[in-house]
Amino acid sequence: MPASNDDAVQVAWRHLPRKDQLIVITLARLSEPLVQTSLQSYMFYMLKWFDPELSDSVISRQAGILHASFTAAQFLTAMMWGRIADSRRFGRKTVLMIGLGGTLISCVGFGFSTTFAQALFFRALGGITNGNIGVLRTMISETIKEKKYQSRAFLILPMTFNIGIIIGPILGGVLSDPANSYPSLFGDVEFLKRYPYAAPNLLSAFFLLCAVMAVWMCLEEASIELRRTLTTVFSRTRPKPGYALLSSRDASTSLEIPSFPSSSGHASPNPDPSPPITRPRPRPRFTRRLPFSLLFTPNVLLTLLASFLLALHVGTFNSLWFIFLSTPTSAPPPPGSPLLHFSGGLGLHPRQVGVAMATLGVFGIALQLLLYPLLSARLGTLVSWRVFLAFFPLAYFAVPFLSLVPSATEPPAPKSGPQVWLALAGVLGLQVLGRTFALPAQTILVNNCTPHPSVLGTVHGVGQSVSSFARTVGPVVGGVLYGLGLERGVVGGVFWGLSGVAVVGFVASFFVREGSGHEIWLEGDEGGG
Repeated sequence: MPASNDDAVQVAWRHLPRKDQLIVITLARLSEPLVQTSLQSYMFYMLKWFDPELSDSVISRQAGILHASFTAAQFLTAMMWGRIADSRRFGRKTVLMIGLGGTLISCVGFGFSTTFAQALFFRALGGITNGNIGVLRTMISETIKEKKYQSRAFLILPMTFNIGIIIGPILGGVLSDPANSYPSLFGDVEFLKRYPYAAPNLLSAFFLLCAVMAVWMCLEEASIELRRTLTTVFSRTRPKPGYALLSSRDASTSLEIPSFPSSSGHASPNPDPSPPITRPRPRPRFTRRLPFSLLFTPNVLLTLLASFLLALHVGTFNSLWFIFLSTPTSAPPPPGSPLLHFSGGLGLHPRQVGVAMATLGVFGIALQLLLYPLLSARLGTLVSWRVFLAFFPLAYFAVPFLSLVPSATEPPAPKSGPQVWLALAGVLGLQVLGRTFALPAQTILVNNCTPHPSVLGTVHGVGQSVSSFARTVGPVVGGVLYGLGLERGVVGGVFWGLSGVAVVGFVASFFVREGSGHEIWLEGDEGGG
């Protein structure tokens, strides 16, 4: 029986079950946005370092390609990783560790790249091995089954992303090219002169290594054999008398229950009336698996279409935003020029880009912690998703006008002054409002449109492939259009195009319904859960 709105309102973060597993999932998710957003804060300048002769328009195109290479590789392999994660031979944890390890290697390689081709190769390598987001969404779904917890549980991944985009850009901006940024401290360090962008990537690799270790040691699915080994090595005594070892299908969930002597001399259970704390069983194995031909129901297709459109404009904005912030400023358009005929960006340095991108994360965290669970419980997943999709067109339309905000400096100096930062905060506020509500709701809708639980990982894998394809096409096309806009003095064209895509996504949302996650029943299902 679905939880009522009142039940949902009363659910707090402390009520979420399996916090130990959710913490590991959070750490695994945090490592990726740290890497992605760290390099975005200096990518424009790194590409300039590769070839100082390149124009800003060419740099914009290269940045779009570099951004899209990761997601293009994900698109090709995400469904495969979803199928592998669903298999009994490999499972969720194996796929997760491969993804984190592959991203770690690609991160180190990217930091030591000295040409565009090398950077492109290592970005693609990271995408090929990384199918983590679909696996993590599946694991949250299997860990948190009750719908009354979903508005908070599925908020963990986008909230973690916002934490990453607070920390990542700042680290990237502060640590990039330290020999030139801090000449008195590092100006004579030859290593930092030869590899000016290695430092932030080595730090990101350290975070990834911590995530790999946490998943290996603590993630429940794959920690059974490790726990048995540790118990064998470090345990020298048998369980003390008066304790009964309860066995279960999963050795890692065994509990030792103390016994107490009763008045009759026999052992009796603990008189404490509170129910014992038990861990849920491992994910159910269904006697039959839904055939792939039955996977794509009409609602699955419509939900994936909506997911594609959302990922298309959000992914393109994320790739263009840091380019726009880094693009040198230009003189105001002369009197009599067309209203929408202007060029240039804000010309911010990497550290300023990091602050501007981190601002977006701060907004997101505040909204997700304070506002999203309340409004999602009141409005419901579907309604809140539709309402806040309407914020994206407004944000995208306003972005290019930031280059016209009066500044305390003259071109080509970076934009500065309170008016500039207030305008930035206003535009980011609109975009973050939309993203804060739309992305977790979209994840819940993809999860619940699954026609049968046996293909849950596959559906999330397909969903990740669809999103990756959108986030591949968007940045490439967006980077080309942005470069053309710079050349022809219509820098806003690509952002106004994004606004149109967001309008189409808003309209498409009215054809999507929220599923139950188990709409097709197969023989033996009643006994499989």
